[in-house]
Amino acid sequence: MDRGRREGGGGRAPAGGVGMWALAASNLASIAFLLHQHYVNRPRASDDGSVPKTGSDDANGDAPAPPPPPPPPEPIVAPDAVINLELGDPTMYEAFWREAGERAEVVIPGCWGMSYTSDAGSLCWFLEPEFEREVRRLHRLVGNAAVDDGYHLVVGTGATQLFQAAMYALSPAGADRPVGVVSPAPYYSSYPPQTDLLLSGYYRWAGDANALDGGNDGHIELVCSPNNPDGAIREAVLSGKAIHDLVYYWPQYTPITGAAAHDIMLFTVSKITGHAGTRLGWALVRDRDVAKKMVYFVDRATIGVSRDSQHRAAKLLAVVSDAYDDDSGTPLRLFDFARRRMAESWRALRAAVAGTGGAFSLPEETTGYCNFTKQTVAAYPAFAWLRCEKDGVEDCAEFLRGHSIVARGGEQFGGDARCVRVNMLDRDGVFDILIQRISSITLSP
Repeated sequence: MDRGRREGGGGRAPAGGVGMWALAASNLASIAFLLHQHYVNRPRASDDGSVPKTGSDDANGDAPAPPPPPPPPEPIVAPDAVINLELGDPTMYEAFWREAGERAEVVIPGCWGMSYTSDAGSLCWFLEPEFEREVRRLHRLVGNAAVDDGYHLVVGTGATQLFQAAMYALSPAGADRPVGVVSPAPYYSSYPPQTDLLLSGYYRWAGDANALDGGNDGHIELVCSPNNPDGAIREAVLSGKAIHDLVYYWPQYTPITGAAAHDIMLFTVSKITGHAGTRLGWALVRDRDVAKKMVYFVDRATIGVSRDSQHRAAKLLAVVSDAYDDDSGTPLRLFDFARRRMAESWRALRAAVAGTGGAFSLPEETTGYCNFTKQTVAAYPAFAWLRCEKDGVEDCAEFLRGHSIVARGGEQFGGDARCVRVNMLDRDGVFDILIQRISSITLSP
């Protein structure tokens, strides 16, 4: 067969070829019809990229996905174990979220959150809009921050990163020497190493703010209130630039006496819901230029913040806020749960300390009217500032190690070595052993 005949160039095709072409055309029509039916009837992807299952899955013998395994029970602590209460691990909240169950579950489709950018038109372009909505909603509910008074929201990998970003933003450009960063002692023990970690030419740790004469001398002051480690309510000592660390200003720890309205205010998910591993915090910033500099710092340091973490945190904060809606009808309210647990823990610790005959002491309990609960309530700090009063004991942390209790020594907070910081947010099993061991220590040898 020559080329013209094979390609239909005008020659006649054999009679058998007509039948073959007809059969091929019929098959193509059938395939086109089946493809059309598949396209019309296939499950459609939703806006979040997920594809719902259809009833045909069961008809084909596909079993539904098994339910997720139940959360693990609280670990059992051996009676003779060394208990570590040095860190601020908020594992107390595990019990609440076990009970919350699927209400707090988040499913993230594999195609979601692929881009670095959350909202290209926003000042903080890596801030998830749903996370910002839930943050502002929770502040309005609790009334602890003037979140609607023109404040910009900057998200970071925990309050630690935002603390660095704020120092960078407040440091004067072109200064001959780094600006000093101070905080009144006892101050959060991580402030000095965090300040000096990057060996920045813009700022450096300069110690106790109480050692200065006050006034505006160019220092940046870190104001932690309620204070870590002693739970005291703090105001700025100096009149210059300040960063207000308000991560514990929530109703389970202290009375909410008003909406804070400082220039820079730091908060974090871990101290609200207990999800320290989510590594997410935010800053409320009054000045737009300062907020832009903080965004630049986070951008250059980590190219934004995990969108997955923000997605999960938005759900967690929504669960918290939803429970306080008038029509929610749920008894599972996080602030109520946490406040009950904190009250029980503090009563037990104060009773144990009182039973030692003066071997230990604690700061006096304080009370105040809480605008959130509409009651006069006591403060229950996240940490106990425990002082050893026994003669001859100059290092309380070392003394407690001899009783298999690990706590952070007071000198790390710029304070007295006879004091230690004790985490009040640990699991019940660990805390019960702490109470037993403190109760076994008396003033007499």
